[in-house]
Amino acid sequence: MKKHSRIYDYIMIIFGTGILAFGIACFYDPVGLVTGGFSGLAIVIKHVTEVFIEGGIPLWLTNIALNVPVFILSYFLKGKKFIGKTLFGTIMLSVWLYILPAINMAEGDLMIAALFGGVCAGAGIGFVIRVGATTGGTDMVSALVQLKMRHYSIVQILQVIDGLVVLLGLFIFGMRPTLYAIIGIVVQTKVSDLIVEGFNYSKAAYIITNEHEEVAKRIMTELERGVTGLQATGMYTKEDKCVLYCIVTQKEIIGLKDIVNEVDPSAFVIVSDVKEVLGEGFQEYKKEF
Repeated sequence: MKKHSRIYDYIMIIFGTGILAFGIACFYDPVGLVTGGFSGLAIVIKHVTEVFIEGGIPLWLTNIALNVPVFILSYFLKGKKFIGKTLFGTIMLSVWLYILPAINMAEGDLMIAALFGGVCAGAGIGFVIRVGATTGGTDMVSALVQLKMRHYSIVQILQVIDGLVVLLGLFIFGMRPTLYAIIGIVVQTKVSDLIVEGFNYSKAAYIITNEHEEVAKRIMTELERGVTGLQATGMYTKEDKCVLYCIVTQKEIIGLKDIVNEVDPSAFVIVSDVKEVLGEGFQEYKKEF
């Protein structure tokens, strides 16, 4: 890995953990929203220990203590490289939680806390995951679980685990804050998905036309996109057909439809959304961990 790439990764971890810590310290903690994760457990522990310790056990201290056993397990399952970035992310989150003042930005409004806290936490987690790290805690646990459940994304697994932590918060803070915490989780998950998977949605087009040679030629020359011809048979006419299949960006789909309409106005075109496209001309494949 190039040096500038490593520097970028660590800058993104610092940036991401800062945003996450801001959401926790200034939105979630002041109103008792337990949105999951070790940060949520830390909020619960802080509240419970206020009876014995003035102000309760600090969030940053609990965050470090809970992560120790998870790091030991991750070292054996994920390796030293994974531990390096995640250790840095965990330390930075604790540092941010230590230095950021606990200002009640929502001023007691649970909805504002859920929405803005969810945006901050989701963006922070997303930026960290994008560079192949986690902030420790349930983020790290989710990455470990994904080793055996590759058909689920890290964010999806994280949502389930966080839901279990929220149930714990239900017994401590009651039903009302818990319901708002669920809203925070939904917002947090959606924002994380957008950050991790990107905003560059593409379009897939199936084109059924008798002028497939001309349509394909114009798409390849004018849009500079590859086209695949799929052999098919019309079940009503029993005629052999060549169905064109092409992936284009959202901006290019208009041009594609214009080309088809100009060549063959009677052509049948099916357009669908494509969440992710990996390969030349689109997004380069990058292993998450």
